[in-house]
Amino acid sequence: MAFLELVTLVVDDYDPAIRFFVDVLEFELVENSPALTNDGRPKRWVVVCPPGARTGILLARADGERQARAVGNQTGGRVAFFLRVENFEATHDRLMAAGVEFVSPPRTEDYGRVAVFLDLSGNRWDLLGEA
Repeated sequence: MAFLELVTLVVDDYDPAIRFFVDVLEFELVENSPALTNDGRPKRWVVVCPPGARTGILLARADGERQARAVGNQTGGRVAFFLRVENFEATHDRLMAAGVEFVSPPRTEDYGRVAVFLDLSGNRWDLLGEA
């Protein structure tokens, strides 16, 4: 058996990213531990995860110019992440009230309800729910 354990999301800084994912998206903070880069500089190992999910997101602070340029544009402007929720309308309303920017209004597709939103860095996410 195999499964995808983590995906990396490059962020400007750890704490604002943690606040967005935990306080706004209501993810769980799975780990927040001191660590070192390969050349011995301090960093943190920060993992967030939707409740009950097996796959988490490693929030990695940008290290250097190249990584800093990737913040908010890790997939060249395409939707990078797909967050399926049980109650689409309630979650959409809650995120709107929290100030999350939606770049498309909710619509119904063959696979269910969808609306595109931006995370705190500008990465595009699909909010998905049942039709």
